[in-house]
Amino acid sequence: MSTEEVTMPDTTDGDGEQRILAGRYAIGEFVGQGGMATVYRGTDTKLGRQVAIKVMKADLAGDEEFRSRFRQEAQSASRMAHPTVVRVFDAGDDLIQTAEGPKRLPFIVMEYIEGTNLRQLVAEGRLSQSEACRVVDSVLTALEYSHRAGIVHRDIKPANIMITKTGQVKVMDFGIARAVSETSSTLQQTTAILGTAAYFSPEQAKGESIDARTDLYSTAVLLYELLTGDVPFRGDTAVAVAYQHVSERPKPPSDRNPDVPPELDRVVLYGMAKDRSKRFQSASEFRDALRVAASGKMPKLAVQQQDTVLFSGGEEVSESDLALRQLSEGGGAARTQSRPPVMWTWAAILTVGAVIVAVVFWLVTLAPQQFIPDNSREVPQLVDLERAEAMELLQKKGLVPLTVEQTSDTVAADRVISSDPEKGTVLTVGDSITLYISTGPERAKVPEVENMSLEDYKQALADLGLAVGLETSVNDPVLPAGRVLEVIPEPGTELASGASVEVKVASGKVMVPDVLGAPLEVARSKLDSLNLEVTETPDSCPAQPNFPVTWQSLAGEQAQGSALEIKYCSS
Repeated sequence: MSTEEVTMPDTTDGDGEQRILAGRYAIGEFVGQGGMATVYRGTDTKLGRQVAIKVMKADLAGDEEFRSRFRQEAQSASRMAHPTVVRVFDAGDDLIQTAEGPKRLPFIVMEYIEGTNLRQLVAEGRLSQSEACRVVDSVLTALEYSHRAGIVHRDIKPANIMITKTGQVKVMDFGIARAVSETSSTLQQTTAILGTAAYFSPEQAKGESIDARTDLYSTAVLLYELLTGDVPFRGDTAVAVAYQHVSERPKPPSDRNPDVPPELDRVVLYGMAKDRSKRFQSASEFRDALRVAASGKMPKLAVQQQDTVLFSGGEEVSESDLALRQLSEGGGAARTQSRPPVMWTWAAILTVGAVIVAVVFWLVTLAPQQFIPDNSREVPQLVDLERAEAMELLQKKGLVPLTVEQTSDTVAADRVISSDPEKGTVLTVGDSITLYISTGPERAKVPEVENMSLEDYKQALADLGLAVGLETSVNDPVLPAGRVLEVIPEPGTELASGASVEVKVASGKVMVPDVLGAPLEVARSKLDSLNLEVTETPDSCPAQPNFPVTWQSLAGEQAQGSALEIKYCSS
C-alpha cells in the first residue's frame, strides 16, 4: 500500500470513552494504515467476537457516490464464505471525529486475522520458491471461488493477501477496488487511492472493461515478484508504469533470479500476456499450470504469438503499442499490408457455414442428452429447504455444501435463504456451494400460545430463531397432556435472536384432594372443577349434620377424567 499519511480518526468520543461505530462495533487498538484506509482491531458488541474495522480515508467522505458504491460492493463481498477469503461482516458509514473535525466516513467490518500481510513478508525476503507457489496457488483458489460468484477483485497485490500464524493464505478487500475505480475518473485518481499501478493489467491501464482475466494478470505479476523479489515494471509515475504494462514485454523472471526454472518462467509470462484472450482464461487453468510447473514439468500451454500490424511508413509495431499511439495521436484505424485473396475468403466462409450446419444438425438430432458432461451437476432448488435436507441433497449430487448463518425477517430459522451459486448453475462434482441459513429475525416477538402443543410451539419459536428454555409440567383439569399453558416472558415480548423462553406444559393429570370428613357440599365444590367422573354413594352412619364424606376411592395425582367414588353419611 502507499505510505502517504492518512488522517487518523479519533477512536474515543468527547468524554474519553471507547468509540462505538453504528451502535455496535467498538474500535480498539490501531493495526495499520495505507493510502486508502486505517485499520483497527475491534469488537462486535452484539456477538462478542473480535473483528477488524477498516475506516476509509477522510478525503473520500464527501463523495456520496463512493459511499453508495462502497456499501453495495461490501454487501456483495459479504456473501462470500471460503477458507481463502477474509470474510466481510458489515459495512456502512458513521460520524467520526478527525483532525479536521467530525466527518461521515465509510467503514467495513471484516474477519480479524492473526498474522501478517504478504507485503511485509516480501520486504523481509522470507519466501522460498516453493512457498511462493503455495501462496499463489491459494490466491488462485480464492479467485476461482470469487469469479464463480461473479465478483472480480481488481486489486490483487501483496498488501491484500494475509498469511495467518498457521500459514493459511487469505485474500481480502474484494469489491473495494471496484468502488474506487467506478467513482474515480482517471488512472491517477485510482492509483492515488489504491496505492500502486505495479499490478495493473493492460486493460485496466487503458480504461477498458474488466473481467476475471484481469485478476489473473495481476496474480501473474504477484508470482513474478515473489520469485524475483521485485515487480516486472517500475516507473516514476503511475502512468509510466501503466504504459509499460500495455506496451513492454516483461523480462523472464529467471533474468532477475537465475534460480527460477524455465517451467515457472513459462507460467508467469503466459499469465502476463497483453491480450487477455491469450493468457489464462480461468483461475483453475492458471492453478493447474502452476502446480505442473512447480513439480518440475513444463505445462502444456498454447504457443503465444505477438500479433503485429504495419503502421504508417511500414514500421512493425504490436497491437497494444498501436492502441497507445492511436490514443495519443488521435489517429484512425491501422492499415494492413495486404488482404487475403477473395477465393480463400469465400472458401473460409463456406467451410465455416458447413461446420455450423453440421454441428446444429448433430445437436438437434443425434445428441440431445449430451449437453452436460457426466461429472457436471446442476444446482437444484434449495431456497426454504431445511438445512439438513439441503445439505443431504447437495451431498447426493457430489457437491460440497458450505453454510453461512444470517438473520432473516422472512425465512424461518434453519432454512435456506439463498445459495451461491444459484439454482440452475452447472457445477463440477466436488465443487462447493454456499448455503445462507436463516437464524430467524434479529429480534422476534414471543408467539401466542393459542392452545398449541409443546412440539408445535417449539417449532414456532425455532422459526423465529428462539429456543425453549426451562420446561415445567403443570397439572391442569382441562387441557390435554403436552399442551402449552403459559410462557415466560409473556407473548408479544421482543427478544434477541437465540434467546430462550420458559414454557409451562399441561401434564394431563389432576391433583385429587383428600375430602374425608368434609361436608358433602364442600367436597363437591373441590371436586367439580377437576374434570373427574365423581360417583356419590350414601353410607349408613350415625346422623351428622352436612353429610360428611366417610370414604373416597382416589386421592393424590391422577389422570384427567378418572372415576372417583365418594361415600357420605346419609342418616
